[in-house]
Amino acid sequence: MIILKTDSEIEIMKQAGEIVALTFEMLKEHIKPGVSTKHLDELVEKFIKKCKATPSFLGYNGYPASACISKNEVIVHGIPKSDDYLKEGDIVSIDIGAYYKGFHADAARTYPVGRISPEANRLIEVTKQSFFEGLKFAYEGFRIGDISSSIQEYVEKNGFSVVRSLVGHGVGKNLHEAPDVPNFGTKGRGPRLKNGMVIAIEPMVNEGTYDCYTLPDGWTTVTRDKKLSAHYENTVAITKDGPRLLTMLDNEVT
Repeated sequence: MIILKTDSEIEIMKQAGEIVALTFEMLKEHIKPGVSTKHLDELVEKFIKKCKATPSFLGYNGYPASACISKNEVIVHGIPKSDDYLKEGDIVSIDIGAYYKGFHADAARTYPVGRISPEANRLIEVTKQSFFEGLKFAYEGFRIGDISSSIQEYVEKNGFSVVRSLVGHGVGKNLHEAPDVPNFGTKGRGPRLKNGMVIAIEPMVNEGTYDCYTLPDGWTTVTRDKKLSAHYENTVAITKDGPRLLTMLDNEVT
């Protein structure tokens, strides 16, 4: 069942989303060669708690960290480790959630580590822009499939692939709610968007094939061909005035 949020609930979710956005701002200066993924995770946990919120992911279905930190061929759910260091030329996707006053907000970004290859940079940029291509249809009256197909069309036009086995989702009192928000599909299909829906739109884009698999830890999902993957996500409220980005600061450059 899709749970519609009231205006006041969306305001609380915006506050949760601002905590997530501020966490990303704090992290930027720490994303550099020689820094461990565990250190980044510790910074995330400390900052979110300082904001009087709780990391959404910590303990979620047994997940052992506050952030998902996924390097290079890892698509999502990379577990931070003290002996896993960022290296020059890596790309790293960081997925963060904050639980505040009874509601979650969820977002992800992919960052370069030092100087990266032109193709890796293009992957990051296409992934980010594909989110905004989907956002063009995040208005009342459109359907989830309109968002999904727009993302897929843009990604594939640029020579990349969208992951099929992982999708976006509704967000609210629970971290994952209905409806599913795939990054592939057919225009005119799926649930119709209504005022009060809040969804996480999160393209996961691979440099090569969209085939992937999960490592024995039960979390880490990697590309089948070991090529790069990027991730970009925001929590979005569907309102009468159009989509409202809950996990971006008002002055943040899109």
